[in-house]
Amino acid sequence: MKLQGKTALVTGGARGLGRAFALRLASLGADVAIVDLRLDGASEFGEKLNAPSVAAEIEQMGRRGFGIQADLSKRETAFGAVESALKSLGRLDILVNNAGGAITPADRSYATTTTEADLSLLMDANFNSMVSCCQAAVPAMKQQASGVIVNISGQSGITTYNQGLLAGYSAAKAALTHYTRYLAAELGPHGIRANCISPGVMMTARVAAQAAARGIGSDAEAAKVPLRRLGQVEDCAGVLEFLVTDLSQYVTGQVISVCGGAVLTPH
Repeated sequence: MKLQGKTALVTGGARGLGRAFALRLASLGADVAIVDLRLDGASEFGEKLNAPSVAAEIEQMGRRGFGIQADLSKRETAFGAVESALKSLGRLDILVNNAGGAITPADRSYATTTTEADLSLLMDANFNSMVSCCQAAVPAMKQQASGVIVNISGQSGITTYNQGLLAGYSAAKAALTHYTRYLAAELGPHGIRANCISPGVMMTARVAAQAAARGIGSDAEAAKVPLRRLGQVEDCAGVLEFLVTDLSQYVTGQVISVCGGAVLTPH
């Protein structure tokens, strides 16, 4: 129970990676609030829960779980969601910014074809939402002189992906990645650490459902990975455990690529 007595907020926590993060934190003893655009989001792609909601799953584990439905791409709403989480939890020790995704059509996602509307949507969902949540959460962390922020980037945020697909999404994740380094530089003197996880292709229920249409998650892609498989959500949850516990107490401003070796260059 490495996180006994700690509290956490996970954005995009109603399914997939976010759910895995929330459940791992709860398994380590933390009380967890999740924020998502749809708290029933797991049902969209047939992901099976062990309770009616992720918050209920956390309660089953003997921890306090809270669900907050909110559109974090809207700054005022994001600040309100963090405030609600703080009221529910009493304090905030861990912030995991997982919300976002490659949510625009892949066939127009190249650098020269990404529309202004798509780029704006991708930046709001992946970058601006993270900025708002950090700015809302940091005052409470400063007051307690401690805290951990983990931002979720992506393989395409640290290298180019699949012959140029997902340019706008990748740019948003690259911005998130570098912003994390700036958070670390600013917040270190206040006892707050900030790091970044950069997942490769994770076979969540959503990715599995959309793989063929979006040209990702194929056997051919897995065969090119040095570890010869695509990722599972627990691969990232294990790295999160490292980053939010004292195992990484002298680690800040770093980007950990969880990709099976798909990215082998410094970043």
